[in-house]
Formats: sequence, C-alpha cells, structure tokens
Amino acid sequence: MNSRLRALSQRLKAHRLGSTLTVVATLALGILIGTVASHSGKGKAFAGFSSDDAAQLTAPAPKQLSSTFATISKQIEPSVVNINTDSTIKAPTRKGRRAPGGGSGGGDDQSMQDFFDRFFGGQGGPDSPGGDVGPDGGVHERSLGSGVIVDPKGYIITNEHVVDRADRVRVQLQNDPPGTLRDAKVIGVDKETDLAVIKIDSKEPLPAAKLGNSDSANVGDWVLAIGSPFGLQSTVTAGIVSAKGRDIVPQRQFQSFIQTDAAINPGNSGGPLVDMDGDVIGINTAIFTESQGYQGVGFAMPANTVRTVYNKLIGPEHKVTRGSIGIEFNAQPSPAIARVYGVNSGVIVANVRPGGPADQAGLKTGDAVIAVNGKKVGNGNELVNEISGLAPGSKAKITYLRNGKEAETSVTIADRAKLFSDRLGTDEDTNDQEQPTESKLGITVKPLSGDLADRLGTPAGKGVIVQDVKPNSFAEDVGLGRGDVILEVNKQPVNNEDDFRKLQANLKSGQDVVFLVRQGRGRNAGTIFLGGTLP
Repeated sequence: MNSRLRALSQRLKAHRLGSTLTVVATLALGILIGTVASHSGKGKAFAGFSSDDAAQLTAPAPKQLSSTFATISKQIEPSVVNINTDSTIKAPTRKGRRAPGGGSGGGDDQSMQDFFDRFFGGQGGPDSPGGDVGPDGGVHERSLGSGVIVDPKGYIITNEHVVDRADRVRVQLQNDPPGTLRDAKVIGVDKETDLAVIKIDSKEPLPAAKLGNSDSANVGDWVLAIGSPFGLQSTVTAGIVSAKGRDIVPQRQFQSFIQTDAAINPGNSGGPLVDMDGDVIGINTAIFTESQGYQGVGFAMPANTVRTVYNKLIGPEHKVTRGSIGIEFNAQPSPAIARVYGVNSGVIVANVRPGGPADQAGLKTGDAVIAVNGKKVGNGNELVNEISGLAPGSKAKITYLRNGKEAETSVTIADRAKLFSDRLGTDEDTNDQEQPTESKLGITVKPLSGDLADRLGTPAGKGVIVQDVKPNSFAEDVGLGRGDVILEVNKQPVNNEDDFRKLQANLKSGQDVVFLVRQGRGRNAGTIFLGGTLP
C-alpha cells in the first residue's frame, strides 16, 4: 500500500513539473511571436490543422543588384587608415581657440573660433573623454582620426588638426590584427588648408588610393565618405555633392570646400570623399553641427588643393610657402562698395599692410586690382590664387584702377606666413609651418631662420633652436629649455637639422653628452655648456 502511494505521489509531482515546464516554454514562445498557446497537451490552437500543403522556404539564387557602392568600398577601404594620437599639452589654452570650460584662449578671430568649435575628429580638450591631467600638471590627450594612403611607400594624407600637438602618432591599417598600431612620423603640415602628410614604414607596398580631379565633381553627384567615426574603423556612408566652392569662414583663404550630405562624424576627419570612379575628390575636414554629431552638412577639402599641398609637403622643405603682396579685401564683393568707389571689375583693396610690398609699390585703399602679370582677376579667390602661387622674392606686374584710371606697378612678392604672422597665429620663433625634428634626448628642434639668428645674436647658418622639452627627460635634467640654440653636441658643430639628427642618432646610453648652447637674446645672450650622462 505504501509503495502504491509513493508511486502515485511521484506521478503527481511529475505531472505538476511537466505542466510548469509547458507553461514556461509556451510563455517564452508567446513573448517571441505575441501569442500564448494553450498548455494542455498538444495545444488546442493547433488541433485539427494540417500543414501537409505548406511548401518549404528556399534561398533564391544570388542576383546582381546595383553594386557600385560595394565595388568602390572594397576598392578604397584598404587604403583608409585609423589614426591614433597621444599629446601632452602644457597649457590647455591656445591662441585663437576657446579655453577649456569656456572663455577665450586668446586671439581676436571669433569666426575662426566658431569654425574650430565645429571641427571633428581632431584633438580633444582636457574636458573631453580622451583627456586627463598627468602628474606633471600637463593635459594628456588621446584622439582618433582618419587618413588615406596615397603612396605605396606609406605616405598618408590627413588633417592637420588630427596630428596637431601630437607627441606620438600611430596608424592602424584595415588588415592589421586588432590592437596593432604602427608608429608614424609627420612629414609636414599646412595650417591654412588644415592638411598634413604622415608616413609609416612597411616592408611591403601598401594599397594606395588615387586622387581625382575635384573640378569634375558636380552638385548632385553620388559620393562615399570613408573613415573611423567614433573609432568604428572602415565605416562607409553615402551621399551627394551638396555644393562646391563653399567658403564657410570668409576671412580664411585657401579653405574653399566641397559640401556633402554623406554622414560624417567625429573620427571621420582626414578620411577620403570618393566619387563613383573610386577616385578621392576630397579630404573630409569639418562639419557644421550644433550637437557635435551628424546633421547633414559636411565639408571636404577639394582634391586639387590637396594635391598641390601634398606635393609641397613631401618636397625638400616640407612646408607650403605662399606669396603675398600685403593687401586685404572683402571676401564677398558688394555692389554698394563697387558703386561708391566707381569700380565695375577687379578686387577693391580694403587695407594695405604698412611697409609691405603693395605699400612700397604705391597701392592704396580703394584701388581695384584687375590683373596680375596680365591675367585678369575678377574676385578675391582668383587674386589670391595668382599671387599665392608666386615665389617670394619674385616680381609681379599689378594692373589696377584708381579713380577710374588704369595704372600698373611692379611688386616684389613676400612670404605670406611672415607678412601676416600676427593674423595667421604664426611666429618666426616657433613657425608651425616648419616641422620639428624629434630627438631621443627629449627635445624637438627646428631650423634657425636668418632673421631669428640676428635677433638672438647667433651667427647665421649656425645652430638649431629648441622648440620643446619633454618633462623628466635628459634634456630637462641638464637644463635645456625652449628657445635655447644648440651650436654643438660633443664638440661637433650643429649647423642644421641634419647635423643634429646625425649626431643624436649615434648617442648611446651611458655616454656623456655636452651641448654648447646660446641662451637669451641680443645683448643679453650668453653661450654656455650643458651636459650630463645619457641614461
């Protein structure tokens, strides 16, 4: 009797457990398909139904859809790279940009401040997720950007603001294993077009993209934007050319952009804008946004401008030198101004830089420049293109109108960067157009220009100037500082960057290193020895 009761009890427990499992399984199914079936036996919802007439679903044969985007993506993606930078910023304010937390970082060009506020993918700030304050008090920043390989030897085009102030630049290729980063060196930068060239070493030729002719792009043409938005490598978005020749900051020359609605976001900066032939027609540079994200308005530097800048940055001087005659004018022509000054063509001069080439040649405010070396100019961009392409020191014939009468004058072309150093935020002492030479001693050095050598009281053609000293480095330990001029290393003369590079390359750990250094300026300058044992 007891055995029969135990067996009955076990069957009841099994029935309750089975019912519970059925309810749980059915509820799970109900969550997925939105219907809870009965849990009694086979289920009343399926009783009396047959599916014998149901046909099995099969996969259709692949068919050829429009594959233009896919083809171009496969072609161009291997040449698009992810760029990682690490920076240590001693002072978190910068001329012409807003200081962290608001306020002004110096400079009076608020329109440029607004422009940089809309930059994406470049250096963050100490308040950004990628920034932190180090034990030395400096602001350590990490940022992401994109770039495109244009030479199988490893030359990469990106934005200047991606590598700006970076202590270390590293690149990840599409086919590199996760976490593999290749060190890159900066070949040259051009702040006026926000372009930079970097290089990585590779034993094998790298896949390179082709720069197209941006003049052939038309409004309405399909384009692809490729890059690493928010660090998501090899992201492809599609859109059209929304506009051409877009001057988003009228006060800035050499920044006439292709506008696109292809989705680009922080991290896309420096990546390519590609046409339907797979040619790069622009380098994605900026977005207009009020949310720090995509709002359908992006800007790319045209490939024809990129090509010109690239060719100069890979040249012997690794910089872009532009000519100037020292005049200023309105970016957009005004019929009212033309009527008041009685001018129907040309570019009306709004200001002449005192002592500049135009001033010396007799040009005055209100004159209208109508031709350069016999070639007519109808607007400011045409005038700038003609003048900037001339070498400093060369002569140019300027045709102009004054009080309705045509006249000519000869002008000696000047270096734009020097002539407008105050407006461009450059200084001959620390000319950002010249790329510093890195050193394992913990310093970066730059060539010593003739004018600066005169001011420092240093013999012409002798020495290199210290641009920066890393904290806790050997150079800091021995007393080297920013602005010092290194004349010798271990009794060997340093006449230029090449001399310094060769001498420091042969230094080894445990070796005594002595610098002959000139410190101070003019009459207050003095020459001393600084030395120590290299760790």
